[in-house]
Amino acid sequence: MTRKTIRLLMPQWQGGNNPDYSFGAELLAWLAPDNDDQPLIHVPVQAYDGTPLENENGMNGRSQLMEQLMSAHHIIDAHKPDRIVMFGGDCLVEQAPFAYLNERYGGELGLIWIDAHSDLVRYVGYDNGHTLPLGNLLGIGDEEFVKQVKVPLKPENVFIAGLKVPTEQETQVISEAFQRLGISFAEPDSEVIERLGIRTAGAEELTDNIDVIKEWIRANGIKHLAIHLDLDVLDPRAFRSQLFANPAAPVNYSPEGTMQLPQLLNLLKELAEETDVVGLGITEHLPWDSIHLKKLLGEIPILNS
Repeated sequence: MTRKTIRLLMPQWQGGNNPDYSFGAELLAWLAPDNDDQPLIHVPVQAYDGTPLENENGMNGRSQLMEQLMSAHHIIDAHKPDRIVMFGGDCLVEQAPFAYLNERYGGELGLIWIDAHSDLVRYVGYDNGHTLPLGNLLGIGDEEFVKQVKVPLKPENVFIAGLKVPTEQETQVISEAFQRLGISFAEPDSEVIERLGIRTAGAEELTDNIDVIKEWIRANGIKHLAIHLDLDVLDPRAFRSQLFANPAAPVNYSPEGTMQLPQLLNLLKELAEETDVVGLGITEHLPWDSIHLKKLLGEIPILNS
């Protein structure tokens, strides 16, 4: 039986409060292999016009993010696909497709969250929506966004792969950065993970094989799987098109990823062999050289007159 697959391009930047996420999403969709059987549909996103996002009830750009979430839902509901590929944008773009897929597959969807960060909790003072998509999908995130998830994911059906647990030294650096920036945990993600019983594995644990994930799939009888891929799970020394490789503004308030590209590819291929992959979201692509070159080209007189 032929299954209906759609691709969504959602160049959302408000969830990370970073306009560069928009171009990263567009380039990501362009780089993906062509597939005539998978139409590419644009989710409308309000472009950055130089106006700073307003902090609305503890979330920057809340109104725009909610409007864009509803647009994604309307598009998905109109097409009623069996499988969805999402090109983002910040991580919050994953909420609509994965919420739909969990409902589509009777609340039994499995989700591999390939990310150096859990995206489970709110950081007070760092009020960006991309810290909460997994929390929203589980029904424990932002109250307004949780209401848009008709069937929350089961915690036992979620596995966070590539999660970076900071070393003692990294924890000290992050703590100091939090103090300088006025950021605090609403609740540490480690406590949420333990409370919900979510399975996790760091990149190092998955270096030689992914047996721990395969065993989780079999133990929970996961027949349909969605995959979230935040590109910052990768080692920024090996993959430069991500937040932690920004040459102008190094990030020291969150741990960077350590996964290598061959390891990631092997993980994705083995998951496809183990069960039915019905969703894939790729997010937070920041191709710094292309971003800076695009801005330079935009200022060259002969190209603009």
